[in-house]
Amino acid sequence: MNNEIFRGKSAVIDVGSNSVRLMFTADGKVLYKTLETTRLGEGLAFSPRLKDDAMRRTAEAISAFVARAKDGGAERIFAYATAAVREAENRGEFLELVKNSCGVLPDVIDGEAEAALGMDGALNGADGATIDVGGASTEIAVRVGGKTAYKKSVPVGVVRIKDMCGRDVAEIKKLCEKYVSGFNGAKTVINQAGGRTVAIGGTATTLGARKAGLKSYDGQKVTGVFLEQSDLRNYAKAFLTLPVREIAKLPCMPEKRADVIGGGAAWLYMITEALGLPGITVSDEDNLEGYARLKGIL
Repeated sequence: MNNEIFRGKSAVIDVGSNSVRLMFTADGKVLYKTLETTRLGEGLAFSPRLKDDAMRRTAEAISAFVARAKDGGAERIFAYATAAVREAENRGEFLELVKNSCGVLPDVIDGEAEAALGMDGALNGADGATIDVGGASTEIAVRVGGKTAYKKSVPVGVVRIKDMCGRDVAEIKKLCEKYVSGFNGAKTVINQAGGRTVAIGGTATTLGARKAGLKSYDGQKVTGVFLEQSDLRNYAKAFLTLPVREIAKLPCMPEKRADVIGGGAAWLYMITEALGLPGITVSDEDNLEGYARLKGIL
């Protein structure tokens, strides 16, 4: 990482499998974050190619964020892409579309790099573990004694769960059981790190906002909320039972997350159960901050 922090205005864009997110910084501090849900990874469970409509929606969202950043005086604009893009056969076509639309070429990062960025963003050098549930992948990273001791990515996230299982509890359980074994070895290393485990990503922050009883989302108030394993189990049961239209009416529940939050809660519950964790601490700081630190703007 860079030792000197760039003090000018900058922006980082995260091209995720479920959402595109923008973080704007100045003088080494985050001024704001915002997102647009575009479902870029929709259908990747059945086809190795990104859908044309999803690519168009996502490219438009990235272009709008680049324009917003420039209007705000950003001198540096960075973008990176995660699971949906790195897995897609036609990722070159998508990247060219984005570059032609706004002049920015996203950096495609691999799963282990994504895990490390999430850890750097949420823990900022401290020992502990991070669990990052995304749209098409989930990452766990652990730092022990100031060094990365574990980082692993598995190809399952909330969009993939929805695509493959819908809201069928038995099918979700079967899928999650298949992939949670991919984190074998994490339990021992997490214990070595002192057991502190931080959850990042939209599933965790949405559930954290619900647990905190917020009427509108506030990242600072969400950070530090502790979700017990029983909370995750109860949220999974409720959100896989309630009609999606009713879930979408709840405070701090983005309309486009209502159909994936139940599967995400179930997946987080099964991870904590498999790793023997009593619960997880939520953080609004994640791989956006990690990437910004990598580029020397935080």
